[in-house]
Amino acid sequence: MLNGLINDLAFYFDVGGYVMPPLFASAFILWFAIGFRFAELRRGSVRSVRQLISRHAKGQRHAPRGLIDTAVVLGLEIRRREPPDLRRWLDDAFADYESATKRFHTLILSIVAVAPVLGLLGTVNGMIETFDSLGDMSLFAQSGGIAGGISQALFTTQMGLAVAIPGLVVGGLLDRKALRLRQELAQVKDLLCAPQHDETAS
Repeated sequence: MLNGLINDLAFYFDVGGYVMPPLFASAFILWFAIGFRFAELRRGSVRSVRQLISRHAKGQRHAPRGLIDTAVVLGLEIRRREPPDLRRWLDDAFADYESATKRFHTLILSIVAVAPVLGLLGTVNGMIETFDSLGDMSLFAQSGGIAGGISQALFTTQMGLAVAIPGLVVGGLLDRKALRLRQELAQVKDLLCAPQHDETAS
């Protein structure tokens, strides 16, 4: 199986030309970033923010399993210290969580934008080789001739789109999740800064 995979990669590299290695590297980095971001954006408990604060405030604790869980525990600890400006302390404490929701966002967007352009570059190279072969009337040159040029054009276009489209879809889903988490972090701060009888009543 490993040998088959290596042979397939060698075939793609051979057919696609020099554009293929950057495209494969882009795909690897893209899915590493998506996997890392997916792990970072774990919310934790499925309970609402108000319920989480209420349960932790009443001592019904459980080990934090995600970003919102951890933020609630930290926020309650800060509030118990009764700092003079609670909102400012919470803003500072939650800055790392908000930053975590944006991690690798720009990298994913950049790869999704660049991959089709790399594919297009391979397409142009393939078409140049095709027209050179037509001009020389060399149907089967050492570089592949007409068939080799067309093959390179199609493979690189396919690879560019194969990298960009899943990255665009999955990256968009992760962006929505990150936005919801940032809204919930803001809600945690609002509820913690509100009078305490509001949360214990829920």
